[in-house]
Formats: sequence, structure tokens, C-alpha cells
Amino acid sequence: MSGLGAAAGPGWQRDSGGEGAGQAGRQRGRRWRGDAGTVRERSGAAALPSLAPRALRGPGAPVPRPPTRSARLSLAGLSLLAEEPHGAAPVDFLQELPSCQSARRRRGGTQERRAAPLGTNGSRGDAARALPQESGGPAERPARERPVCMADKRRARDSQQAETERLSRWEKWKRTSSKSLKKALSEVKGLSSYLVLWRRDIRSIEGKFGTGIQSYFSFLRFLVLLNFIIFILMFSFVVLPTIISTFGLFNSTIAYIPPKNIDIICTIYKPSGNKGLVYFYTYLKDLLSGTGFLEVTSLFYGYYSIDAVWISIMRYNLPLAYLLATFAYLALSFLWIIKRSVEGFKHNLVHDADPFQSYCNKVFAGWDFCITDPNAARLKHCSLQYELQMDLQEEKLKQKIAERRTEEKLRIYSLRIFINIIVIAILSGCFYSIYRVTVFSQENSNDIGNANSQVNLLVQYLPSMVITLANFIAPLIFAFLIKFEEYTPAFEIKLTLLRCVFVRLANIGVLLFSLWSQISDCGSDKCKPCGYNYKLYPCWESDVGQEMYKLMIFDFIVILAVALFVDFPRKLLVTHCSWKLVQWFGEKEFAISDSVLEIIYGQTICFIGTFFSPLLPAIATIKYFIIFYVKKIVLIHTRKPAARPVRASSSNFFFLVVLLIGLLLAFVPVGFSIARIPSSKACGPFRNFNTSWEVIPDTILQFPTGLQQFLFGISSEAFAVPFFVILCIIMFYVIALARAHKRVVEQLREQLVLESRDKMFLIRKITEAQK
Repeated sequence: MSGLGAAAGPGWQRDSGGEGAGQAGRQRGRRWRGDAGTVRERSGAAALPSLAPRALRGPGAPVPRPPTRSARLSLAGLSLLAEEPHGAAPVDFLQELPSCQSARRRRGGTQERRAAPLGTNGSRGDAARALPQESGGPAERPARERPVCMADKRRARDSQQAETERLSRWEKWKRTSSKSLKKALSEVKGLSSYLVLWRRDIRSIEGKFGTGIQSYFSFLRFLVLLNFIIFILMFSFVVLPTIISTFGLFNSTIAYIPPKNIDIICTIYKPSGNKGLVYFYTYLKDLLSGTGFLEVTSLFYGYYSIDAVWISIMRYNLPLAYLLATFAYLALSFLWIIKRSVEGFKHNLVHDADPFQSYCNKVFAGWDFCITDPNAARLKHCSLQYELQMDLQEEKLKQKIAERRTEEKLRIYSLRIFINIIVIAILSGCFYSIYRVTVFSQENSNDIGNANSQVNLLVQYLPSMVITLANFIAPLIFAFLIKFEEYTPAFEIKLTLLRCVFVRLANIGVLLFSLWSQISDCGSDKCKPCGYNYKLYPCWESDVGQEMYKLMIFDFIVILAVALFVDFPRKLLVTHCSWKLVQWFGEKEFAISDSVLEIIYGQTICFIGTFFSPLLPAIATIKYFIIFYVKKIVLIHTRKPAARPVRASSSNFFFLVVLLIGLLLAFVPVGFSIARIPSSKACGPFRNFNTSWEVIPDTILQFPTGLQQFLFGISSEAFAVPFFVILCIIMFYVIALARAHKRVVEQLREQLVLESRDKMFLIRKITEAQK
């Protein structure tokens, strides 16, 4: 390697800083630019993919930037070979480079592009780079942001200061003001970072347990903020106007519109509010079930039986505001989740693009430098080792899969079909149990007297208990069955998580389907006068809101109970008991995926229930605020991090994708309730409309004729079909653009590989030339 040091020495000296070394490097660069044309003429080769964009330039091209260390090695090698006194370089030297041979194979041996003149194809990249400079491109970058050595940065700074002195007073004032404004904004941004919720706690968790677990707590913070924004939205446009009109604040009054063409029997609604002296446990039961005194509060839909609010001379259309606020919180949640998931999708796409790249990331960039705790560092060592073992095992399993015979494939496929039939049977059993329990609960929850209030509470909570039990048992069975399906380890995790997500979210859908089957049960003319089962559900929206409220409360109770009565006793037994059976169980791992599924299950309930219970986001905000501290204590004192943690980028993307699935699931029941099921005629803001959606066309009919025609034209097929066609064209264009970008990325990745081979080729030639 002595030859390598002699050849590349000037370039390395320049990196160390110093005027003499920098001058030598520039002389070396000028000498290379002078010799490049000679080498090209002698070889007759075209610009190479790896070297030509930096070295071979046309006569009109701008002066290139100083080459980087990797480029200087290649340039120094070629210049040394060109100046070798005891033997000239071969004529086809450049054609021996691996990059040139690869390009020649791709072109099928065609020499046309290599023989193109330097001013056409050879300098196309340089002309493209010179175009912005000739047309007065963007402003120069600050000196400290330039990728040059400190000496060049100082010279650039001095030249910028000298140019500033020649400016006019107005230009100086503009530049000074711009700098001051940027500095002030930077300071404000730095101060605002201290106002971020749980900033210090999340950093402490990141330092002790790594970015994987930190991503869970950051996601929990995102849900707290999301629910708080939804609460502010519903409170401002729905709850606050109702409170103002109820108490007559700001000279406000309530406007009631008598029902038209509605049977009087449909308007009878007598909430079971507590009257007179009641026992304390009755209030506790009402607090847990949402009945009694809570049923007649602003927590549920039935409280907002107002048609309009008059504040001075302004009329506030509460039904329209209620519906638009519902659309607003769903759209806001959708856009916010999409915005946050885009960055995670980019990281996940890059990380999973190439298995070899994933292996290199684990070896060279797998360490988490945020870890400061020794135990967490030891755990990170073990997890990296475990990930590498899993990768090797996965490659071995892929090789085994490729070598399978037909008999083995038939056996495995038959076994997988049988196991999937078992999975479907388990899911069907869960769904049927939820359906039957929901029907039983709705039919018998109001038939038990006050003497059996405990039994009444148990009957009301039967659907929530069965759903929680299904969410606990089904994932354990799935994790056991998937071991016999012989999938790769990575696919095993994804399939198990997919099944668990489906169980949790589908259980909510089955519960709502059970409720709607009871609400729309029109056997024996039960719902002929009103369009729904008014005898059992005089205000069915409030009943659905109570079910969502009970699911939310019971889920919160289960999380607290597991922490208090499972995790802490298990930690005490493992710490202070030396029995082999207890030590075999050991400390429970902090499973990030299971914890995320818990809170996404609760958030999906919040998305669905906000229409039926406008203050449910406030309850969800308080719930997740408490869960943050509960999970933090559980993590620090009772559990240990998982042996195979996930990366923060991939985990964040997974969290948001599952949350997006939950939100899309919420669109279906909320949209069905608004557009299809007849609204209650005895309560709520839509009691004078057949469905909740009818408030939109009724409001449009009050607009001027021209605006009506415009809105109806937008909603017609004549506008929808061309709009859909344009969207399809845009979508196909974006897909084609993405594919083109993907091809460019693949070419650049291949070019990087070829450039590394060129460097090894040059090092070998330099060594041979020095011998």
C-alpha cells in the first residue's frame, strides 16, 4: 500500500487542513483536468458512469468543485498511471474498468454512445448542472453549510463579507433584518420545544430503552393531542352553543321546531334519570354504565334536542353544525395520520428495499446512540445478535423452501389450509358470541329491578367483557398455531399481527352490527310508525353512545387492573421468590405491538363514538394521559424490554397504518348511521329529519338559486364522471412517475456498486505500477 499512499497523498493532506496541502490538492486537480482529454483521446472511450460526470468535461463546462476523498483516489490513480515513466498506460485502459464493461454489456457492445462527442452526450450532465448557474439559479449556500474544508469556508466567509461592504444601505438593512428574523424564529422554535408534552420523560425513556419503545410513548402522545383537538372541535361547535342557549348567556334563546308528519308515539322519550334520594352505589353504577344521571347530560346525543340557537340577531343552525363537526374531526384525523405516516413510509421503503442493504444497516448502522443505560446497551447488543441470527435463519429457511419437493409442498399447503380453517372457526365463534351476548344484554338490561342493580350492571357489561376476553384469548391461539405453518420469522410476525388487528377491530364491527340489527328489527310491525324499534330504543343514538362509553371505560379498567394485579405481583414473585417455576415465568416483556393494539382499539372506539357521544374525546384524552404514566411505571419497574425490538421508523409506520385502518373502519358505521338509519324522533338535533344527512340538502335549499344550481351541479353525475376520470389520469401519472423514480434509484445504486469496483480496480493497478 506504499504506492497507494504516494499516489493519494496530496488528496489526504488537503483533508487535514492547511494552505500548502490545499494548494497541492488543487494542482493535482488541475493536472488531472489537463490530462483527462489526452487519456480520452488515446482510449476513444466515452464518459464512464462513475467517473465522467466529475472528470471528463467539455470546454464550456464550469469549473467543478474540488473532488471528494473517494474521487481523489480515483483521479490520483489515473494521473499516476498516465505519468508513469517506465511504461505508458494501455490504450484501452478506461475500457478495462468494471463500470465500463458493465455499461458495454448493457448496451450490447454498441459503440455509438461511447463515440459521441464530448459536447453532446458526454457533457449532458454538466450542461444540466450549469444551466441553473447561467440562468441565475438559487442563492449561494452559507459558508458553514458547504462541504469543504475549514480553510475554504473561511475564504468564502471573507469574500461574502467583502461583498457585503460594497452593498447599498438598503441591501445591508435587508440582509441584517433577514438574519435577525431567522435568529429570532430559531430562538422561538427552541423555546417552544420546552412546551412539548412529556418532552423530558420521553427523552429519558429513549435513553434507557432505545428508540423502539420511545416510539410507542411518542405515539401515545400523538393520540392525546389528537383527541384533545377533536374535543376542542366538538366542544366549540356543538357543546358550547348548547350551554350558552340553555343558560341564556349573551342574550341567547333556543328555537324549537315542532315535528311534522310524525306519529306522537315516536316522540316519547323518558330517560332513566335518578330522582329523589338514591343510594351511592347507584351513582357508581350510572358512572360505569352511562345511564341514570349521565344519560341526561351533555355527554350523549340525546341532550342536544335543539333545532337552532339565536344569539342576538344571529341564528346558529345546530343540526348542521353537529354534522359538519363530525365530518371535520374525521377529515382532520385522516389528514393528520396520512401526514405523519408519509415519512415513516419513506424510511420503511428504503429499509426494506434490499435484503443486503438491511444486513448492512444492522452491521454498520444498527447501534442506537441514544442509549445511555448499561443494561439497555447490553440488551441492544443481544437484540442485534438476535436479529442477525433471525436473518440467517430466514435465509436458511428460504433456501430450504426452494429445495422442497412436491410432496412436501402438498403437505405444508394442506396443513396451512387446515390451520386457516381453524382460525376462521375461532373468529366465527368470537363473532357469534359477541352477537348473542349483545342481543341478550339489550333485551334484559332494563328488565331487572333496582334490587338487583349489581346484576343489571353485569348484564350491561357483558358485551364489553366478551370482547375483552376474545381480544385476550384469540391472539394466544394464533401465536400457537402459526408455529406449525412454517413461514419465515418476519412473515410470522406480520401475519400474527394482521390476525390480531382483525380480531380487535372486527369485534367492534360485530357489536355495532348487533346493535343495528336490534334497532332495525321490524318484525311484527315494531318500527312501522317511526322506521326503527322505538319501543326498545326511543333514542337509539344515545344507546349506541352508551355502548361506546362502556367499551372505553372497561378497556381503561382492564389496563389498570393488569398493571396493578398482574405485573406488580409477578415482579415481586420473580424478585423475592427462588422457586424454579416462578423463575421460569420470569419478568414479562414490554411487547410494543400488543400495547399499541390496546390503545388503537380504544382510539377506534373514540372515532366511532364521538358522533353519538360528543364528549367522548375528552374522556379518551384523560384516559391516555393516565395510561402514559401507568405504562411508564410498568416499563421501568415491572417489565423488561422485548428481546427483539423493532426500529423506530418501521414501528411508527406500523402504528399509523393500524390506526388508519381503525379510522377507515370508523367511517363505515358513522356513515351508515348518518345516511341510512332513520334518526330518532324523540331526541337529538335531527329529530325533524328522516336521516341525519337530510340536513345538508335542506340547508342548500335555503341558499340563492345560483348557488343551489352550482352545488347540485357539483354533486351530479355530469361532474362526478369527468372528475373521476381526471383523478384516474393523475393517479396513473403519479404511478408512472414513481416507477421512473424507482428505476433511477436502482441505476444509482448500481452505479455506486460499480464505482466501488472501479476504486478497487484502480488500487490494484496502482499497486502493480509501483512494483
